[in-house]
Formats: sequence, C-alpha cells, structure tokens
Amino acid sequence: MRRTLKALAACIVISAAGAQFVAAQAPPAAKPGPEQKRLGYFVGKWTGDGDVKPGPMGPGGKMTSSDDCQWFEGGFSVICRSEGKSPAGPTKSIGILGYSPEEKVYTYYGVDNTNMTMASVPKGTVQGDTWTYNDAGMMGGKTVKTRVTIKELSPTAYTFKMEMQGPDGKWMPMMESKNTKAQ
Repeated sequence: MRRTLKALAACIVISAAGAQFVAAQAPPAAKPGPEQKRLGYFVGKWTGDGDVKPGPMGPGGKMTSSDDCQWFEGGFSVICRSEGKSPAGPTKSIGILGYSPEEKVYTYYGVDNTNMTMASVPKGTVQGDTWTYNDAGMMGGKTVKTRVTIKELSPTAYTFKMEMQGPDGKWMPMMESKNTKAQ
C-alpha cells in the first residue's frame, strides 16, 4: 500500500511538472494586428440619414439608422447593433466587422429583421479613407453582385453607398447615406 501511495505521489509530481512545462511552452495569445485595429474607426454610436432607391429591394424613400458599434472581446472584431426606419418599415440588424489574415480581406457578417438572409460573406479592402466591399449572392434565383463603398469624411463622419450590378454590367445605386458619430 505504501509503495502504491509513493508511486501515486510521484505520478502527481511528474504530471504537475509536465503541465507547468507545457504551459511555459504555449505560444503567447494572439494580439490584434494593424488591420484589426483599423476597424476601430467604426467603434462608437452613429446616426445615419439617407435614401433607398426603388428597385428589387423594395420601394424607395428616406431611411434613418442608429448604430452602436463596439469591440468584441479580444479586439479582433467590431459588433454593430442597429435600429432604424426605411420605406419598408422599422429595421433592426446585427453586423460583425472583421478581418481575415489568411485572405487579407475585411469581412462582414450580418442578420436583420427582413426575409433577406445573407448566405455569403462580403469581402473588402481599404485604400486610404475608402472601404470597398464586394459580394455575390442569390436574388430571385439569379446571381447578383453588390458593392458597398464607405468613404471616411472625417473621424466623425462617413458616406455609405450600396450598388447592384445590372445585367448590362453597370452599377445601379440601391442606397446612400451620410453617417455621423455622436459626440
């Protein structure tokens, strides 16, 4: 019995030492890079005023939005919760802005209170003060290409434009807004 207890104690000591060795060898936790930090531009509370153009997304008219965008734990993504009004009625959405180091592109995931569920992930780049996201999804059984352009006007204002590519290859505006950060 004594030998069993000594063997058990030795195993515990060796296991504890091994766990400390493994912990000491673990790589340091990843930290956000400059691309993720660039997403910080969108952190804060924003209001938007704009126009929806009549088309396949519904009737045209005025739209407003109120967005609350915050860093997600770890600092790799920004989560935006939005509410607003559009020609189709009240809107609510959640969006996630991120960056894919493997593809070297910015990403956007979102859901809202309409029947238009995103089945793809728009991917974008930023050049200076202009963000451009491109996507291809299905609408009415056909592939539709869309483009979103966000132009930073200042640290507290940007414009947003969403376009759809028509059958002739030309880009048609779907929605435009100016967004202002609450002070």
